[in-house]
Amino acid sequence: MPITIAVFIGVLAGLILAHELGHFITAKASGVLVKEFGIGFPPRLLSVKHGETIYSLNAIPLGGFTKMAGEEDPEASRSLAGKPIRTRLLVLSAGSLMNIILPLLLFSIAFMVPHNVVEGQIIITDVAHNSPAAIAGVEPGDTLLSINGKSIHNISDLHRYIQLNLGSEITMLVQHSDSTTEEALVTPRWQPPEGQGPVGITINMLDPTVITVQESPLRAVPLAASASIETFMLFKNGIMTMIIGAVPVEVTGPVGIAQLTGMVARAGFSPLMEFAAFLSINLALINIFPLPGLDGGRIVFVLLEAIRRGKRVSPKTEGRVHFIGFIALIGTIMVITYQDIIRIMSGGSAIP
Repeated sequence: MPITIAVFIGVLAGLILAHELGHFITAKASGVLVKEFGIGFPPRLLSVKHGETIYSLNAIPLGGFTKMAGEEDPEASRSLAGKPIRTRLLVLSAGSLMNIILPLLLFSIAFMVPHNVVEGQIIITDVAHNSPAAIAGVEPGDTLLSINGKSIHNISDLHRYIQLNLGSEITMLVQHSDSTTEEALVTPRWQPPEGQGPVGITINMLDPTVITVQESPLRAVPLAASASIETFMLFKNGIMTMIIGAVPVEVTGPVGIAQLTGMVARAGFSPLMEFAAFLSINLALINIFPLPGLDGGRIVFVLLEAIRRGKRVSPKTEGRVHFIGFIALIGTIMVITYQDIIRIMSGGSAIP
């Protein structure tokens, strides 16, 4: 447990540091006064002042902040609100941009470090009646070779490619029991009947073999870019399936994420880097949501000003909206954390 907590805090601190550095660097470069650069939320554990900025480490490791002069008040000296709209949009979005860029490094490291991969034959054991796979001519006993030209080495590959292409036609290359191959055009469903899955197949992996893989830097970087895009698409599709009711809404809080981080860390350094990249992209997208208290909420006020041709919402009103949003955010985190703890105390997992 102590190791799990330490790894979780280390990963979270790294993601938060990257996010806040985005705000910090762009604010400094734009001439905005940065009063404090903090990791974690107060109370302070320690701090040091260098130049005009206080750098602090705080007790609650669930976030961070870059406190800038006049975030809502354009009258303050060297204020953020006093800068042109394009500058404010850059500063406010820079945190999420850093969390989108960071996975390129994390995925690259994950691919360059030697890591174990399970490979085996993916055999289709059953095909649901009238499902997309059945309509396309896929039969029980077929071996699944590739999807859209990409080889399927394990169950994880199959799940990822199907989830990436929900609602879009894919080409499944299958090998029949008589050794002939056929391309089946299948469209994974957003809302499949219960127990069928998006394409309507049940699978098994034969002769699983563990191999060690290590990519060169020249190959790891483009693979990292592809993995980052795929992770973004998986997150988007996951949100969509919850919105349309295809899957139940399940939210994991800090306790659940810490538990999952510990599980991934035990699998090795490479899986931990991949998981950190996944969390970084999630953090980027969540922060850009147009909700009060988040970066996206502040961006909404800037865009509203642009639409109204320079007419601002009063600093007092904007500040009040962001404060209420922040309190609501902390309250939501506390409720989710409580639910995670109850699940653990009941003998289950904190991960839904």
